[in-house]
Amino acid sequence: MLSTNYRKRLSRICSAIERRETVELQEMVWAQKLAKVNTSAAQMLKKARLTAQDPDMKPGGMSEFLRDLGIGNDGADIITGNSSTDDIIDFFKTDRPEDWRQRD
Repeated sequence: MLSTNYRKRLSRICSAIERRETVELQEMVWAQKLAKVNTSAAQMLKKARLTAQDPDMKPGGMSEFLRDLGIGNDGADIITGNSSTDDIIDFFKTDRPEDWRQRD
């Protein structure tokens, strides 16, 4: 379960992704790390990416249906913009918390 602060921060990031706005790399690294250890965060991030890929999504249409199921390529493996080598390494680094074996 996400804390209120984490959920608000992730919601703000997801809203920016849906609107196809620029998101700071540090924010994306934080969101990606959170999504790796929390399934709710992963679902929020995936839905935001799927929504951004189809901005003309019709209510009740196939795209919305697939998005709600979490099916499709969300482009999570794509980095855009001018990033330094250290930023790219941080994006792919897998830091596990002390309780990494714990389930959501």
